[in-house]
Amino acid sequence: MTMNKSTLTDIQKDIIIGCTLGDLHIEQSPNGQTARLVFEHSIKQEIYLRHLYTIFKAWIPGDLRTRTRSGSKMIGFKTRYEGVFRYYRYQFYNEYGKKRIPKLIHKLLTPTALAYWYMDDGSMKSKQSKGVILNTHNFSKKEVQQLCFILNEKFNLQCKPRTQKHLIKNTWCIYYQIYISGYSYDTLNELILNHLLPEMFYKFPPPRKKKK
Repeated sequence: MTMNKSTLTDIQKDIIIGCTLGDLHIEQSPNGQTARLVFEHSIKQEIYLRHLYTIFKAWIPGDLRTRTRSGSKMIGFKTRYEGVFRYYRYQFYNEYGKKRIPKLIHKLLTPTALAYWYMDDGSMKSKQSKGVILNTHNFSKKEVQQLCFILNEKFNLQCKPRTQKHLIKNTWCIYYQIYISGYSYDTLNELILNHLLPEMFYKFPPPRKKKK
């Protein structure tokens, strides 16, 4: 299939939205006229990265690459600098290069984007709970509250910010996660399960056991 190099498919747009809410970095070119996508995860997520690589292959000049970062083996890839990615750089980053929540996030966030956000940066709260976590360490408490409001208003998901503390170089740093209540399990399951890769099911709570 021949692809118009100046446009993105719907699935590519959803992945960019979902993954940028997670770990995806959008890097601006030196002249500021174009941008590129930088995907990177732990080598444990190789199947997920190969899936993303296949979807964006027409935009990628090279192969998947591995490297060691802070003692962990990582795998990832970068697209070419293209004008089409600059829109997302502008939406998700301020003039200082810090991530932010786009003003249009209510329109941009779809169930597919939510599924990729979850695969990228989601996890179960615990094996005993149907509640799940979305790691939102890149965003302020106010932005996380905004995301919670949108998840509730648009998808009817009961969620709230969750404070996390990490000790970094003898200093306690505060970050925020989104906790989606187990009461919303069925709603979330219906929204994203069909979009999750089978290899990523381990991140999502299994179905409730039916009472006899």
